[in-house]
Amino acid sequence: MPFHPVHPEKLSSAVVRQIELLILRGILHPGERLPPERELSEKLGVSRPSLREAVAELQSRGLLASRAGSGIYVADVLGSTFSPALVRLFAAHEEAVFDYVSFRRDLEGMTAERAARYASDTDLEVIATAYERMVAAHHKVDTALEAETDADFHMAIIESCHNVVMQHMMRSMYDLLREGVFYNRAQMFRQTTSREDILAQHAAINSALQARDSAGAKAAVEAHMDYIETALRAQARADRNEAIARQRIEHEKAR
Repeated sequence: MPFHPVHPEKLSSAVVRQIELLILRGILHPGERLPPERELSEKLGVSRPSLREAVAELQSRGLLASRAGSGIYVADVLGSTFSPALVRLFAAHEEAVFDYVSFRRDLEGMTAERAARYASDTDLEVIATAYERMVAAHHKVDTALEAETDADFHMAIIESCHNVVMQHMMRSMYDLLREGVFYNRAQMFRQTTSREDILAQHAAINSALQARDSAGAKAAVEAHMDYIETALRAQARADRNEAIARQRIEHEKAR
């Protein structure tokens, strides 16, 4: 018979499982410092030797890392899905940019729908705070901060969807998301695209999430991404027309 005696779980093993789950669920982020040993052992209700044993095991698995004179940190287990060179290549080619926007539309619509259903009250507070930071940056007309808070707002939604695969995948793509937000804004604001329109779209997303309106949140995200795609396509057409006009002028001068 495939049965074995049940033994009480070692305290260090229980600590390992708890920290693993915190990393898996995105509560502990890559690069985040763990509390000092004494404080953490008290929080966990275990002895310091048991805690040290657990930390050593997690370090051997590559989940925690020690920094001399600084403490224990969550290891950078995510890395980056795309190299910086590939991110720059994406931004430089129209086809990749529109594929990226389409990808964000589909995935972020789904994550917003999930966030409206499964986000905790604390999650929704984090989203609301991210939106308020975006509003403050908007009123300061600080475009760099506005773009940064834009990315943070979208990431707050992704982190509230309570799907660990989505969370970790999108976190690993954070550089691409951030670069995409900067690129999109820089391109769109070369034309008549309204910053107020963008802010209003984020307000609609936030309102739907705070109301736990899953269909409304999904629709608001999709409408926002559709707006971005339309604006980028309009700018791309304008750029092409401008290039053609310059070529004609140069041709006439050469004659």
